[in-house]
Amino acid sequence: MSRQPLSIKRVYQPPDNEDGVRVLVDRLWPRGLSRERAQIDLWLKEIAPSDALRRRYHGDPAAWEEFKTAYYAELEQPRTSAAARDLLDRLSREPVTLLFAARDETRNNAVALKEWLEDWINSKVSTESTVVKA
Repeated sequence: MSRQPLSIKRVYQPPDNEDGVRVLVDRLWPRGLSRERAQIDLWLKEIAPSDALRRRYHGDPAAWEEFKTAYYAELEQPRTSAAARDLLDRLSREPVTLLFAARDETRNNAVALKEWLEDWINSKVSTESTVVKA
């Protein structure tokens, strides 16, 4: 499976020509940001962590690994699988930038989602290459 670049960026940073499709992956619209200034192509609220998960781990860096485990479990659920498939399909055709509003640029749902998507893609590539070799 060939794929285009996948990147993450704070939604408050200015758009760039290399962003490709700009996808907001937060459940809530970013404070103080107009739709015109954000230049978001797609808002995938359904792929964001549930409200319960978001509230439970909000701002607790010590719980980062627990958050990712719980979020990855949510990403396997039917309510998010269609949105994940949409992102994977887009990645096969064009660059995608996952946008987030969190202040913490290293521990947020977009970082976790990017990691999950890349792991999924790598597992599919690994499986496909094993099948071809057999």
